[in-house]
Amino acid sequence: MKRETGFTIVELLMVIIILGFVLAGVSDLAVGMIRGYKQQSKIAQTNIEGIIGLEMFRRDIESAGYGLPWAMSGIPYQEATDPVASGYNDSTTGNPPRAIVNGDGAGPDIIGADYLVIKSVNVAINTACTKWTELISSSGTGTTIEWIPTTENLGVASNDRVIVISPGSPSANNSRTLISMTNLSGVLAFASSAETRIVYGVDPVTDLRMPFNRADYSISRSVAIPKRCAPNTGILIKRVVNQSGGAFSDAKTFPLLDCVADMQVSFKLDRNGDGNLSDATVLTDPSGNNLTAQQIRSQLKEVRVDILSHEGQMDTSYTHYSGTMLVGPSATL
Repeated sequence: MKRETGFTIVELLMVIIILGFVLAGVSDLAVGMIRGYKQQSKIAQTNIEGIIGLEMFRRDIESAGYGLPWAMSGIPYQEATDPVASGYNDSTTGNPPRAIVNGDGAGPDIIGADYLVIKSVNVAINTACTKWTELISSSGTGTTIEWIPTTENLGVASNDRVIVISPGSPSANNSRTLISMTNLSGVLAFASSAETRIVYGVDPVTDLRMPFNRADYSISRSVAIPKRCAPNTGILIKRVVNQSGGAFSDAKTFPLLDCVADMQVSFKLDRNGDGNLSDATVLTDPSGNNLTAQQIRSQLKEVRVDILSHEGQMDTSYTHYSGTMLVGPSATL
């Protein structure tokens, strides 16, 4: 009789156990590879967001004060109506606007984070605020410069709202005086035979509330925060004040960077005009008074923004530092 051979139960159990160890190792390797791929993809996403959002932020800071009138000739204006944002309004009695205003540690959603306000013509995102022209008078008839291509022109058909500024004398009190806030079709009424005037586009088809545009920057936790962000972080956002009504709106709220834990703003000021720069975290004079628009123009030499955020996916195995994490150039901000 032929003998039949096979595996014993013990042998089968040993094979199953060995296969279990092999599969466990392979699965750990696969999970690690998937986790690494996910982390790298999220890091790439963060880097792309940083390139786009922070470049927009940098450009806005560089353009602070662009197109702002230096003298108002008694023309009043209004700014933001939001309870937090209104604390950074300038006077409505005709004082010139300040290019930059900041709230040291005044961020509404993250304790200790800063709040930054930038005022300029082109800080908004619309078709009018990127354009300008010159108003020239010839025999009492006003004409404006025509650009090539014509798409660069402020459009009469769209009824763009503009400001008209008289350059005046560079060293006199009438430098860059606001003449009017009007629509483009009414610009020619302000032509002068004595000088050329500058016309800045501000906003399309809206009655102007301010002779400039204004954007506020802060870390927000009131918007949808991605699940990949660590606890107690938010989104660095840009909010443009509506010319109509002075409120913020979702349509003019732009996320700049996700997973942000802190933002600190600091300045370099040349207070005496001697080329020696001093550090400051608020735009005030040594007595604690807010710098005027003219003082900011003459003294402010550098704006620095330090941002604390994390790249990529939240690391659930990371143990957060239990002490105080300082952000800023001098580790005292």
